Amino acid sequence: MNIINFINRFPDEASCVDFIKEQRIRQGIICKKCTGLKHYWLENKLSFQCAACGFRTSIKSGTVMESSNLPIRIWMMAITFITATKKGFSAAELQRQLGMKRYEPVFRMYHKLRAVMGKRDDRYRLEDMVEYDEAFVGKSTKAQVRSKLKRGRGTQKQSKVAVMAESTVLEDPESGKFAKSCRYFKMKKINNLEAKTAQALIKEYIDSNAVLQTDKSTTFSDLSDCIDVHVREISGTKEGNFNLKWVHIAISNLKKHLQTYHMISERMMQNYLDEFCYKLNRRYFGQKLFDRLIIASIYPYWYDCG
Repeated sequence: MNIINFINRFPDEASCVDFIKEQRIRQGIICKKCTGLKHYWLENKLSFQCAACGFRTSIKSGTVMESSNLPIRIWMMAITFITATKKGFSAAELQRQLGMKRYEPVFRMYHKLRAVMGKRDDRYRLEDMVEYDEAFVGKSTKAQVRSKLKRGRGTQKQSKVAVMAESTVLEDPESGKFAKSCRYFKMKKINNLEAKTAQALIKEYIDSNAVLQTDKSTTFSDLSDCIDVHVREISGTKEGNFNLKWVHIAISNLKKHLQTYHMISERMMQNYLDEFCYKLNRRYFGQKLFDRLIIASIYPYWYDCG
């Protein structure tokens, strides 16, 4: 979806409302009061009414747009710009492209979209063979305290990130050489490099029947309670570089990606990681990425949380 196609497809607010209405009906609407699934559309109220209890759900309620005063067309246009490029798109540039006067609403809207990207990917677990490593990425630090912070592996100038990649070993039938193909990635901001932190992430995001591949860091010394098969190799060796090929590539690309933005705070870091992984996991979707993010934006995540 490029901006010309968007304007032709959605010329006004009414066309955007109709599109979101049809998408919500297709995905299914859940009543927040009685969890009923059958609803009627009230055209004059732009709301769905539950057939069981009569509770009304507005067109934005239960979606990423809930409690937002911005028009639906602005949200959809923002999704168009965000999904039109594989690279990062700053909130300031998004503000200019949308013609918005104030930066704050655009900043909040962008981070809400990043959050639903993360929620969508959190619904899936990594399987088969999974690479796991940790990385350090730069974050915003006040100038007056930057010089006082320590350096090295435990530096407070960088955020700690756990990187996971679902990969598969492939053999060339002609040469007999092995290569690795990668499907999906996950990245999570972590507070420390302790073993219990890695164990919690592995239990939550990696299937217990998978083959886990890590380096020989003490963090990964005992994962017997989390995974059935665990392969460890010294990082930097031929075997280590092969086993952790895709997490190392992902870490390198992540650092380049984050250079698009300025002053990423520790609090917002996970949202940037979610956007990077969401696009990376759907790198072959092309123009379908717009429709996929629309679906992710209207999915009732509140219902999954109970």
